[in-house]
Amino acid sequence: MMSQLVAMNNLESLTEPVLEVIAPDQTRQRAPLTHSPYLIGRSGAGDNSLQLFDARISRRCAMIVTGEDGYRLEDCGNRHGLFVNGVKVDQKRLEDGDIIGFGFDDCYRIVFHCDASTLRQSSNSVADLLTRLGAISDATGSISSTGLSRLNLLLQATSLLHSQLPLDSVLSTMLDHAIAITHADRGLLLERDNEGKMRVRLARSIGAESLPPETINPSQTAVNQAISRQAGVITEDVNLAELDLKAADSVVVQNLRAVVAIPLYTRPQVDSEQPAPSDRRELLGVLYLDSQRIAAFTALDRQILEALAAEAASILENARLVARERERQRLEQELTIAREIQQAMLPHGLRDFPHLAVTGVHFPCSEVGGDYFDVFPVSEDRVVFLIADVAGKGLGAALLTTMLQGALSGIAMGADPVHVFRQLNLLLCRHREVGRHVTLFVGLLDSNGAFEFIKAGHPSPLLVRGGQVSELYMDGSLPVGLLPQADYIAGRMQFEPEDTLILFTDGVTEAQDPDRNLFEVEGLKDAIACCHAMPLDKLQQDILQSVQKFTRGASQSDDITLLLVRYRRP
Repeated sequence: MMSQLVAMNNLESLTEPVLEVIAPDQTRQRAPLTHSPYLIGRSGAGDNSLQLFDARISRRCAMIVTGEDGYRLEDCGNRHGLFVNGVKVDQKRLEDGDIIGFGFDDCYRIVFHCDASTLRQSSNSVADLLTRLGAISDATGSISSTGLSRLNLLLQATSLLHSQLPLDSVLSTMLDHAIAITHADRGLLLERDNEGKMRVRLARSIGAESLPPETINPSQTAVNQAISRQAGVITEDVNLAELDLKAADSVVVQNLRAVVAIPLYTRPQVDSEQPAPSDRRELLGVLYLDSQRIAAFTALDRQILEALAAEAASILENARLVARERERQRLEQELTIAREIQQAMLPHGLRDFPHLAVTGVHFPCSEVGGDYFDVFPVSEDRVVFLIADVAGKGLGAALLTTMLQGALSGIAMGADPVHVFRQLNLLLCRHREVGRHVTLFVGLLDSNGAFEFIKAGHPSPLLVRGGQVSELYMDGSLPVGLLPQADYIAGRMQFEPEDTLILFTDGVTEAQDPDRNLFEVEGLKDAIACCHAMPLDKLQQDILQSVQKFTRGASQSDDITLLLVRYRRP
C-alpha cells in the first residue's frame, strides 16, 4: 500500500483521523488520514494514498476530502458502487465509526475513526485482539508457542471472568493468569473506595498463593502515573525508567526492577447528543504487577495485559452496577414497607359519629410522607380530629409522624390536650439533632356543638357556615419542636348545625402550576364556595379536582392532605 500502515502498539503517537482497514481475511491495519484529497483504489505507483489489493475494486474508487464540515467521502466511479454503513452513496460526510464498503461482503472494509484515541478505547477487548493476530508477531514473523500459550491463558481468564463463580475467586484467577503471562513476582488488584482512595482488594504471588493485602506496598508512583495518564505504565527495567519512578521509595526499598500498572475504567458514557469525553470515564481501580527481576514484554504480552485489564474492568463495573441495583431494590422494598405501614396507620373507612360526618385523604409526594391526620372518639359525646405536617419529606418525616401518633394517643385516654402539646414540644426541642418541627391542629367537638381547638403553627382550617367561607383564626402560633419556651392554649367556639370545617396541609395551598403560581388559600376558598352544600365526599372530590385542574399536570412537590368535618345536631 502507498500509505504507511500503522501497527496497534504505535497508535499512541497518532492524533489525526485514522482509517482502520479490515482485509477479507479479517486482519486489521491502520492508516492515518494525513492529507487531502486522500485517494483510495486498486492502483499503486503513486496513484493512490491507500492501495487495496482486490481486482473487483476500481483502480481509483474513492477519495476523502477535508472541508469546513469535516471529512467527506466521494465516489470516484467504483464499478460496483460505494457504500457507507450498507447504504450506497455518491458522497457523504463521514462520522466516527462509519464503515466504508465496496459492494461485496468478502471485500475490504474501512472504518473511519475521528482520532486514534477512540480507536484505542475499542481495541483492547479480547475479541479485537484475536482478530488482529495477523499483525502481532515475534522476531521470526509468527506467533511463537510461548505466545500461543499466553493467549490460551488469556482465553481461560476471560472465560472465568464471565463465569458464575464468586467475584473474588474470579478476580484472583485473573491475577494468577496476569502473573503467569508476565512472570511477575506478585499481582494486585487495587479498587477505588467510596472516599476515592485506592485500597488493595486482592493480592496474589507467583504460584497462585494469596498475600495479606495489608502487607503489600505497591509503587504509588507507578499507580499515580497510570491514573494521571489514563494509560498503562509498563516498565521492563526500572533503572531505565523516568527519574521519579526510579527513585521512588517503594521501588528502592523493595528492590523492584519491573513494574506494571494499568488503570481500569468504566465504559465511556454516551448520551443522545454527543459521545462523552474520555475523562468522564470513572476510575474503578488499577491492575498492578511487579518483580525484582528485569522483564521482557513482547508486543503480544502488552496487548494481552491490556485486553485482560479491559475484561477485568468490565466485570468490576458490572459487579458494581449489580450491587447498586440490589441496594436500590432493597431501599425501594424498605420504602414500600414503610409506605404500607404509614398508610395502615391512617384512619380508613371513616365512620360517621352521631353528631358529625367526616372524610379525609392523604397523597404523599414520594413513597412516604410527612403529613398525618386522625379521627377518634374520646367519649360517647366527644370526638377528636387532628392534622399534622412534619417539616421535610421522605423517610425521616414519616418516622416522626409515627412517633406523633403514639404521643397524641394520650388525648384519647383523657389527657389534657394542652398538656400533651407542651410535653411534645419539650420532647422535640430536647432532641434538636432530629432537625424537624411539626405544625399541628387538634379539634375536640362535643355533641352539643361546643368546639375546643389547639393550634401549633398550622394553617387555619376553613369554616363553611351558611354558604360563607372564612378562616377559623387569623393569629399565628409556633410549631411544635421549634422553641422550648413556646406555650399553647386552647381556643373555643360554638358550632351550628351543618357547619363544615376544612382542614388541610400546605401541600394543597402551595400546589403550583407550570408557571410556578400557587393555588393559595383563595383558590381553596373558591373551590369550596361553589359546592359547600354537597355531601362531604363529593366536596372533597371537587376540591382535589380543582387543585388538579390548577396545576395542569405539574408534578406534586409536597404531600397533600385533606380532612373534612361537618357538625350535625344529634
